[in-house]
Amino acid sequence: MNYQPELRAALAAARRAGELIRREYESFVAIPDAPVSISTHADRAAQDLIIESLLAAFPDDAICAEEATPTLAKAKQAGRRVWVIDPIDGTRGFAMKNGEFSVMIGLTVERQPVVGVVYEPIPDRMTYATAGGGCFAEDRGGQPARIHVSQAPHLPESVLVKSHGKPGKVSPEVAAIAPKAVKETFSAGVKLALVARGEADLYPNTYSKFADWDICAGHVLVAEAGGTVTTLHGQPLSYGGAKFAQAGGLLATNGLLHDSAVEKLKTLTDQRTS
Repeated sequence: MNYQPELRAALAAARRAGELIRREYESFVAIPDAPVSISTHADRAAQDLIIESLLAAFPDDAICAEEATPTLAKAKQAGRRVWVIDPIDGTRGFAMKNGEFSVMIGLTVERQPVVGVVYEPIPDRMTYATAGGGCFAEDRGGQPARIHVSQAPHLPESVLVKSHGKPGKVSPEVAAIAPKAVKETFSAGVKLALVARGEADLYPNTYSKFADWDICAGHVLVAEAGGTVTTLHGQPLSYGGAKFAQAGGLLATNGLLHDSAVEKLKTLTDQRTS
């Protein structure tokens, strides 16, 4: 099926939200020690803008979104078609003013992700995809270019992207994979876009609990760029579950590394289920 109308609506909503977020970002007083759970007025305002924009185009669709706002409460919460929204993924990056955050808009149909948009407002980087339509990048208003995952064939040659860790401490996933290099950023959307763009080779999300809005949009990017996205156990991801919760972790790779990474991470995944 052609999801171009939905993609155009998502791109427009992401850009409008990005403009709002940039305005708020300019005047926001940085919080150097911002907690993981932080939410700001910009998160809520951007989410309302996105929801209103999408429902103006597709009034019968349902909405899954991170922030508890009156606009979300009025929207349909379940259905065959569900828009999955994280208005500012990586709010710590917004609050710390390091630019490491993104707007994430996904669409699931029959619980399968079919549209994904990840927009990074500060560098003005847009990455987007539709099921069966490929993945594209559009930077600083330039022409769209089709993108593909990397061709790194072995884990020792790979670049792993992860969340920021404690200085001097090697995280369990890095110890297990032993990559050539590690990139760190706050936003899962940015991480997944990096894998889709071939700027990183794999992203293991080892959090015990997260939500559909943390990964849905980025999932489509990586899959359409030629990569592979599963749980940490290598199983297909499922969307639209109870409270839109995810508990199986996530592994996004260029595909070539996937089986090896699942095996290397097996100790960690066994600990999660024991």
